[in-house]
Formats: sequence, structure tokens, C-alpha cells
Amino acid sequence: MPKLPCVSGVRIIKALVRLGFERRRQRGSHVVLRRGADVCVVPMHREVDQGTLRGILRQANVTAENLVENL
Repeated sequence: MPKLPCVSGVRIIKALVRLGFERRRQRGSHVVLRRGADVCVVPMHREVDQGTLRGILRQANVTAENLVENL
């Protein structure tokens, strides 16, 4: 597993959209994305913590390699 990059919420959302997710709604600083049965919530922070990013990847059923390729 590659080291997770330090990225913003906006870049994570763009990468997930490239992977087939669509933006469903936003409440405050949190955006909900959906692809079929996979739903994930991404905070719109300037810098997302490593543990939060791991949780997002787990929710989205996406590997770290796929995310890094689509950043």
C-alpha cells in the first residue's frame, strides 16, 4: 500500500468523481458522494488527515493506488 498523500477535500472529490462517484448533496463542509451502493462522506477541508482519508477509502471501496492514480 503506497503512502497516502496529503490532499484537500476538493482533490479527493475530483478523484472519486473520476472513479465513477457522483456528488449527491452537501451539508456544511461535508459532501456526500455515491456510486451504486457505495456512499462516502468527504470533508471539504484544506488538508484531510491520514486516518480520515483511510476511512473515506474504506467507505468508497477504493484502494489507495486507485486514488493516487486519479489525483
